[in-house]
Amino acid sequence: MKPAIRLTASATSALPRWLLLTICIVFAAFGLFGRDPWKNEDAAGFGVMWTMAGGTSHDWLLPNLVGKYVTENGPLGYWLGAACIRLFAPWVDASNASRIATGVLFCLACAFIWYSAYLLGRRPEVQPFKYAFGGEPEPRDYGRTLGDGALLVLLACFGLAERGHETTPQLMQFVGIAMLLYGVVRAIDKPVQGALWWGLALGVVMLSSGPVLVGALLVGTLAMLAIAPETRSRWLLVAGLPVALVVSASWPLLALHLYPDDAVWFLNQWAHTNVNAFAGPPGFVLRYAAKNLPLFTWPAWPLAIWAFVSWAGLRRKPHIAIPLSVIVPLLILVVVQSHESNRLFMLVLPALAVLATFALPTLKRGAINAIDWFAVLTFTILSTFVWLVWLAGMTGFPAPLARNLARLAPGFVPQFKILSFVCAVAVTVCWMVLVRWRVARHPKVLWRSVVLSSGGTTLMWVLLMTLWLPVVNYSRTYKDVAEQIAAHLPADYQCISPVRLGDAQIATFAYFGKMHFAFNEDCDVILRQDTQDYGEPSSMPDYVWKLVWEGRRAADRDERFRLYVRIDRPTPPIKKHVWRKRPD
Repeated sequence: MKPAIRLTASATSALPRWLLLTICIVFAAFGLFGRDPWKNEDAAGFGVMWTMAGGTSHDWLLPNLVGKYVTENGPLGYWLGAACIRLFAPWVDASNASRIATGVLFCLACAFIWYSAYLLGRRPEVQPFKYAFGGEPEPRDYGRTLGDGALLVLLACFGLAERGHETTPQLMQFVGIAMLLYGVVRAIDKPVQGALWWGLALGVVMLSSGPVLVGALLVGTLAMLAIAPETRSRWLLVAGLPVALVVSASWPLLALHLYPDDAVWFLNQWAHTNVNAFAGPPGFVLRYAAKNLPLFTWPAWPLAIWAFVSWAGLRRKPHIAIPLSVIVPLLILVVVQSHESNRLFMLVLPALAVLATFALPTLKRGAINAIDWFAVLTFTILSTFVWLVWLAGMTGFPAPLARNLARLAPGFVPQFKILSFVCAVAVTVCWMVLVRWRVARHPKVLWRSVVLSSGGTTLMWVLLMTLWLPVVNYSRTYKDVAEQIAAHLPADYQCISPVRLGDAQIATFAYFGKMHFAFNEDCDVILRQDTQDYGEPSSMPDYVWKLVWEGRRAADRDERFRLYVRIDRPTPPIKKHVWRKRPD
């Protein structure tokens, strides 16, 4: 049964293109520059890109972190960041250059999501009720409005703010899934073109993640073809699948051709790591997902559920079946992960945003008002708190907030930055204007129920990345520790053996401290992370280990690093036996 959707043409007024592009660019740009690589995945991903940019074809084909192989994902997620480091190195430092790729990928994913919702919104089965004397919106205008709504829903999701600005392979996977969604939708009216996009998307996901994720998405597509008759197209298998196979096989075949021995080991580890990542019991992971996934995907998930409920009679139609063919396999992977992680949460958002936008035409006025007032109250209170904490850091007033800030970030010295302050004031004023427009004019446009949520999320992200960026950067970087360690390294040391160091720490120490790590050699320096007292390294007959530095990040009380240098024992002199003549 189709829901009774009664809309006039005025309700489908699309957002001005310049305004929609501005929102996307502002959201994508803030948080990319003017900061260090952050713990944990952000710094680790950057480390692989930095290693590639300064390495050989071996490093590009077999991703590693200064010599330590990284087999969790394929190389495609690192290639674009490494290329940006090489391209912009003369003008931009490596960490900021790598995040240019992050911004480009984010905007590309937004384009795929908008066009997916737009094409689905033009289909005849989702059109509003036609009045006897006209006045209903045109399919093209209705589709544009739904495309705007999908993009606003995506930008409103809480978890996307941080995850969408990190230098991790997940962002390339995010683009691949958005591309796959677009390809399946496009295949309805242009089968060959859509099939090629779908096949390319599967190849992108394979090269940036692994076979398990691709297999899940492929199963979801096959289930959709079986359930939704209007999506059936032989070209997906005839044209799309060969493209997927060619793209997916390109990297392994090239790596095997150039570096056969290393590539066999790497590809074997890559496949095993992917399988083992989804071999865990669902108990504790399910509890983690139940607690964190709703917050990460808010407000997309309640809107998506309402869309599924309100379109009860048309669930086999493309606008419901296609997003579900992506959402369901990904949710299954989320709950069968071996470890608690939110890495996959972001991958659900493209399809979830497209499904959620079809809830907008069916929302009642009471639900719309509830969403609006929740957004107004929540983001106004949170933004006021951000301003108060910044004011406390700069002036010491209010005193309780200043004390809490000093306790959470000991040693941090606030600095006034005029550009950050101006940007924060500008985005706050824009928020006030948006709220006044929404409350005073009561617009009837379809996307009115999510514009405050997306505007509020953008407001909070920009405030955090301007007013709070110095303290966030101070709390999440290893730069100061790297510089302290580098200052205590012997000038003639050969290499450093890392002990219990994470990938983020190795990457940051190597980048900021210019340290040379070795993972399969006996080195003359040991850098160790201790969460408890493990005692001194074992001495040998010909050398001992001397502790030359001990410290931690000021904002982290759990980590402690110890630097040991090998000191050779002096060789004892050989005593010569003096023969004495016996007296007669």
